[in-house]
Amino acid sequence: MARTIVILDGDQTGQELLEEALRVLEPSVTRFDVEFLRYDLSLENRRATNNKVVYDAGKAIREHRVALKAATITPEIKGDVGSPNRILREEMDAEVILRTGRRIPGVRSTAGVYAPISVVRMARDDAYGAKEWREGEEDSPDEMAYRTEKISRRVCRAVAEYAFLHARNTGAKVFGGPKFTVSPVYEGMFKEELDACAERYPDVRYEPQLIDATFALLLATTGEPLVIPALNRDGDLLSDMVLQMFGSIAGSESMVISINPEGQIDCLMAEAPHGTAPRLQGQNRANPMAMILAGAGMLAHMKEKEAKRASRAIYEATLETVYDGVRTGDIGGTANTDEFTNEVIRRVKTKLEVWSALS
Repeated sequence: MARTIVILDGDQTGQELLEEALRVLEPSVTRFDVEFLRYDLSLENRRATNNKVVYDAGKAIREHRVALKAATITPEIKGDVGSPNRILREEMDAEVILRTGRRIPGVRSTAGVYAPISVVRMARDDAYGAKEWREGEEDSPDEMAYRTEKISRRVCRAVAEYAFLHARNTGAKVFGGPKFTVSPVYEGMFKEELDACAERYPDVRYEPQLIDATFALLLATTGEPLVIPALNRDGDLLSDMVLQMFGSIAGSESMVISINPEGQIDCLMAEAPHGTAPRLQGQNRANPMAMILAGAGMLAHMKEKEAKRASRAIYEATLETVYDGVRTGDIGGTANTDEFTNEVIRRVKTKLEVWSALS
């Protein structure tokens, strides 16, 4: 029976790149029988349904456990439909966002960094969804702006636990953390959970740092794999920098993860970490690498052996394609979007055929 994957359509170039990733995930390519259950999360449809389609999509992710999402527009108009990402993360009951910067073969990285760096950040709360208001006369020097943020012990614990598990599985060091010296009550809660995890995982190296020191020290790191746990806002900023350190924000996938009470992944949504790139829409020039890797990352978390085999084939084929010089313009090449995808598909098919023969 085919495995259902929830597909979340998006906007502009984000949708175009999703279609490229779906070409790679076709059963005729991966030898893994899937069917796509699609939800239209374009800005137009979110407005037309008053976000009902987003809530329906979130429920579908809980049911089918895996999803692949295109980049979407978040309107800046007050009172508009807002961000679908916030709704989806809440509907999924997601706690963790995982983004891993890794060396892109043949692409020059910043400061010589080459060992993987994973940012494990909170998927909700903190500065996102905080209550905001202003007091005082508008535009006067005495006008004050306020924001009330919150984090929960539950999310702090889940992020800390996942960070240490991921570090153990990848042979990395847990590095960094919140600025608890300035915020001992709010950010201190997260630091308490990290310290508690360090005691439960004595085999995992742990080097806590304040967030400002973490940013600075990253520019001096090269050969040691790291896992950096972070608050939602800190992790958002940090992950963009980390991915760019490896040459391009389009070179890695982003995983939104819900963890059950037993500490196992309950459901997940894979996506690219970049936005909708409206200037590239319709030009066949955007880099589909992150969306293709998002599909591979999603498959890697499935239990079926065919899914895991397909995931490995896609990861290897994508990085080999770059290594052999088939690259889009943002990473120093001349290939069009569809040309890059075509080469990945060719290599995935070849790998799976060879592996089948050898087995």
